Amino acid sequence: MGKKISLCGKGGSGKNTLTALLARAAEAGNYSVLVVDSDESNSSLYKTLGFDSPPSALMELVGGKQTIKGKMGRQNIFHENHIDVSDIPKQYIVKRGSIHLVSIGKIHHGLEGCACPMGVLSREFLKKLKLGEKEIAIIDMEAGVEHFGRGIDTEIDAILLVVEPSFESVSIASKIKKMSDGLQKHVFAVLNKVRDDHMEKELTDILNERGIAVTGAIAEDQTIFNAGLKGTSIGSCNASRTVGKLLERLMKD
Repeated sequence: MGKKISLCGKGGSGKNTLTALLARAAEAGNYSVLVVDSDESNSSLYKTLGFDSPPSALMELVGGKQTIKGKMGRQNIFHENHIDVSDIPKQYIVKRGSIHLVSIGKIHHGLEGCACPMGVLSREFLKKLKLGEKEIAIIDMEAGVEHFGRGIDTEIDAILLVVEPSFESVSIASKIKKMSDGLQKHVFAVLNKVRDDHMEKELTDILNERGIAVTGAIAEDQTIFNAGLKGTSIGSCNASRTVGKLLERLMKD
């Protein structure tokens, strides 16, 4: 069977970038990839993946945030016991090559209320989502740890922890590791925005002291920086090989 892999970490650590790189690595490995945008605040993932526009939010499929409780029981894909990628209506999914993208929903306006209904929808979608042997779901989680409190991570097979060189990022990584252990989920940590070997070793040692094993490191890359600044898809870059090896490790364990 396929795997559901989530990307977690501090805001700005590079989850968006790693999600796109991992999706491309999976596509190169002949997997069919479903990217689930579960971050209600960051709206640029579709651009990073190379899509011209995002899909309609799954939240709208169930009537939006204000009516989700009433409409979750009405006839739609969430009414089924299982959801296959092919079951998702065309309006709510976009495809390029073997990469598919769905979005849970976004906060667009002030006084819109909390994102809790989106958490409920994320959990239900991932719970019902069924994957074939050559299918992978990559979930870009919201920044921080609140998604653990909403129970979204109970439906995940592996957690990829993205850590940048900062105290805050390491602190959040420690919290995520403890919460993941409580759910008996395997955590893979990848370093991002690493300037040199010394920084990589220092950050690795700090994480190891906190019981977090590092499975890969991605150096600062001008190509990635430019794509992030302009809001464009990431082309060929040095990180691709590292992410390819990381994917192999994720699929083996």
